[in-house]
Amino acid sequence: MSGIPDTRYPNRVREYAVIPRVDFRPLATDHSFIHLPQESFSVPDHWNSGIAFAELSDVGMRRANNQDSMVCLPAKTEDRFSTRGHLFVVADGMGAHAAGELASRIATEQIAMHYFRTGQSNSLEALRHSVSEANSEIHNRGQSNPEFHNMGTTASSLAIIPEGAVIAHVGDSRVYRLRDGIFEQLTFDHSLVWEMEASGHIDTSIWGKSIPKNVITRSLGPNAVVDIDLEGPFPVQPGDAFLLCSDGLTGLVDDNEIGALVDCLPEDLATRVLVDLANLRGGSDNTTVIVVRAKSSNQVNANKSTNENRRTPNRSQFLPFLIGATVVCAAITVIALLFQSWIAIMAAILTLICGIDTAFICLRNRASEVDEPVVASGKGPYRRYDATPTADLYKRLGATVQALKDAASKNNWMMEWKKVDNYQAHGTAALNDNNAKGAIRCQAQAIIETMNQLREQNNRAANETAIER
Repeated sequence: MSGIPDTRYPNRVREYAVIPRVDFRPLATDHSFIHLPQESFSVPDHWNSGIAFAELSDVGMRRANNQDSMVCLPAKTEDRFSTRGHLFVVADGMGAHAAGELASRIATEQIAMHYFRTGQSNSLEALRHSVSEANSEIHNRGQSNPEFHNMGTTASSLAIIPEGAVIAHVGDSRVYRLRDGIFEQLTFDHSLVWEMEASGHIDTSIWGKSIPKNVITRSLGPNAVVDIDLEGPFPVQPGDAFLLCSDGLTGLVDDNEIGALVDCLPEDLATRVLVDLANLRGGSDNTTVIVVRAKSSNQVNANKSTNENRRTPNRSQFLPFLIGATVVCAAITVIALLFQSWIAIMAAILTLICGIDTAFICLRNRASEVDEPVVASGKGPYRRYDATPTADLYKRLGATVQALKDAASKNNWMMEWKKVDNYQAHGTAALNDNNAKGAIRCQAQAIIETMNQLREQNNRAANETAIER
């Protein structure tokens, strides 16, 4: 297995373009992080989405196919943001005969489709509805084909709307938020380990290693009905970063490492480094990562009500007038009928029109009172981690690079370490200058270059094997 990213998922990025091999210009003397200028994702000049994001999915080092799926649908207009916001979804499929791959793909497609098509005015309810519909589609597909029986998938969906960030979640994929150096897990893992810890029946600090971590207790597909966790809305501030990922990342990279790398790097490089780090540590599973960062305070929320009020006057203010007009018209109709006047017909028509309009406004007001916001069932954030870049973190990341150097030396691999050594030398200098963030950035460059070297070594080995055959 070469470890080259699955061709089904080219390294898609918005605002930054990730490429399979990442090269860097020489580092500046102040140890700043400099990468090649890359293609930007443009949006209409009149609309500022307020976010930047990057996405990357990789098959890993040991799997033959990628059972992860993802979707990123930023709002392209102010109206779309006002009604549905930006949508991001990660799904991790399970099942033999490509069933997991199918299940995760159905999940991301169905969630996106139903979320934007549903008539639900409440975004959190719309998200819940879309995940429920995805579960039904996966379950029905599994029941209709024996090869796909009991196929399932996790699904973690994040919508950034004017009110904040809302989440619908099933399984052990995760959604995090980074703010001011604190990395928070906003979702609850539906896994055996987490469920047993939450029940209080076992001390996972003692017995945690004996409990299999890959056993999940809830997923889309196996059952006709699924319990969906709803979280939020969480307030969104400028500088906040959200990360969605499959367990291919969290199984191999610690939470504080993830948080620190997201904090120190731009979105495209953060996704690239996180995936490469998981692969350098074994890459035992598919890895999917989405990083979303709030770039500026979004004025849409403040302008939304103003624009709506300007475009659509409140018809409820005419209700007393309509009621009075209805009563007057009804009285005129009765009097005209007593005198058998033709005015009765006109008065009756006016009475009918006023009555219908009055009834419509009353029913609409009643419906708006009933349509209360859906209450989130979750209690996130569930865990918090310190994402401050430190010298210890720098050394831990460096240990991963050193492990591959040792393996290359032992197996006589033809690998070039000049760039890696240069990046790490700059990182050490930055650390000596008490610039931990700059040091982490340099170490990230070393990790990317190390993975580039490993890919080239795997390609050479694969070509040699093909020639021998």
